[in-house]
Amino acid sequence: MTSLDDAGTFLLGDRRVKRIGYGAMQLAGPGVFGPPRDRAAALAVLREAVEAGVDHIDTSDFYGPHVTNQIIREALHPYPRDLTIVTKIGAQRGDDASWQPDFSAQALTRAVHDNLRNLGLDVLDVVNLRIMLDAHGPAEGSIAEPLTVLAGLQRQGLVRHIGLSNVTATQVAEARGIATIVCVQNMYNIAHRGDDALIDQLAGDGIAYVPFFPLGGFSPLQSSVLSDVAGQLGATPMQVALAWLLRRSPNILLIPGTASVAHLRENLAAAALDLSDDMRAALDRVAG
Repeated sequence: MTSLDDAGTFLLGDRRVKRIGYGAMQLAGPGVFGPPRDRAAALAVLREAVEAGVDHIDTSDFYGPHVTNQIIREALHPYPRDLTIVTKIGAQRGDDASWQPDFSAQALTRAVHDNLRNLGLDVLDVVNLRIMLDAHGPAEGSIAEPLTVLAGLQRQGLVRHIGLSNVTATQVAEARGIATIVCVQNMYNIAHRGDDALIDQLAGDGIAYVPFFPLGGFSPLQSSVLSDVAGQLGATPMQVALAWLLRRSPNILLIPGTASVAHLRENLAAAALDLSDDMRAALDRVAG
């Protein structure tokens, strides 16, 4: 038994996965563009993650582009039977490293085939439809057209399960009328809690919620409360932030990313942190 088991499991589609996985975005070069500075280190992180018990990895073929998926394939293919790979579509990268939304049927179909080819798979376990109607976060607007395209690819047998990324509660409701949704991936962490009500609703319906930027992303979380609790536990503030997310709701699955084996081990160790009721109450007030 590893410390990952302390956090329990949750269903992701038809696969029961441990609640701490691994996010592969940082395996690409600076700005999630181009090759990594140290390819051997990227391969080592992936292999260490799986050896430590990680059984779900989050990625996308627009990381690099293509770079991250190719590294995952080199490191882990043929994949362990219990490994679930979650990818996402809905964007492409410009030559200047920009992120450009692309929801056309042609682009979404090409993205699924790119993910299949670069990962070396015949079918994708989970595909998140990334919605980019606004550069600053989720924005209202129908997602029926691109989701219908993805549902068609699912019927063709290229995709097992469908998830959503960067969406509003209204869009989740719309999507569930079109296809079975197994996960929602939005920005959420101890300091940014706009999805509190959505998380609780999804938990009641048995749908996984996967927070991206669980540690703040490009602007790492900073809080005296986090630091104080970390000091009491002999942990790091980032470990405490991850532990809080695990205690927040049983349907939360974590995908912290790193390109460092040492940092990976630190992230995974958060599963074993025991937050007291007083600690949790103090941490709950960070967003206030």
